[in-house]
Amino acid sequence: MTLNISIAYHSGYGHTEALAKAVEGGVRRFSTAQPHLIDVTQINDAGWAQLAQSDAIIFGSPTYMGAVSGPFKTFMDQTSKIWMERGWQNKLAAGFTVSGSQSGDKFATLSQLATLAAQHGMLWVSLGLLPGNHSSTGSIDDLNRIGGSIGAMAQANTDQGADLAPPQADRETAALLGERVARLAAAYKNGRMAQDARVEPEVRMTKAG
Repeated sequence: MTLNISIAYHSGYGHTEALAKAVEGGVRRFSTAQPHLIDVTQINDAGWAQLAQSDAIIFGSPTYMGAVSGPFKTFMDQTSKIWMERGWQNKLAAGFTVSGSQSGDKFATLSQLATLAAQHGMLWVSLGLLPGNHSSTGSIDDLNRIGGSIGAMAQANTDQGADLAPPQADRETAALLGERVARLAAAYKNGRMAQDARVEPEVRMTKAG
């Protein structure tokens, strides 16, 4: 059973793309999962088709002025027809974001991504990690050092390129989100397939009767 997991993102300066690639690496840790990176500013018919057949979609946007970026909001608006037709209903969803400051109102961006998923009838997957770097023995090298729960949060120094920022701790946090989504997508898909297998004989009996 192959899982298709798409990572739909926009990156203004390369930092969000670095996170997207970290998420992609995390998805690959699950043997049957196939990740697909989709830059929403370059999405074409093939990209939309890929999203349609995905078992899960992980959304990623930088946090600009306390919200998703303009290009990502354009992508959100472009999904209105899919929303109307319930094309992403019951798919799994998750999200990640990055900003230059430690806070940067990243929660607002992840809330927007979660709301987008909810409007589409998707099932949101949280980060699932305890916060790091919150005690005297903590470190900026801790996983989930920003302390997010709704999704993966990262911080990138504004004077560093994507080769250095976000730091490795944030990239590994994003990778673990990708791996978590892949594992839950597999369990969810297996459960749905098992349910369909149980229901199908009942349907046949009903029709025969």
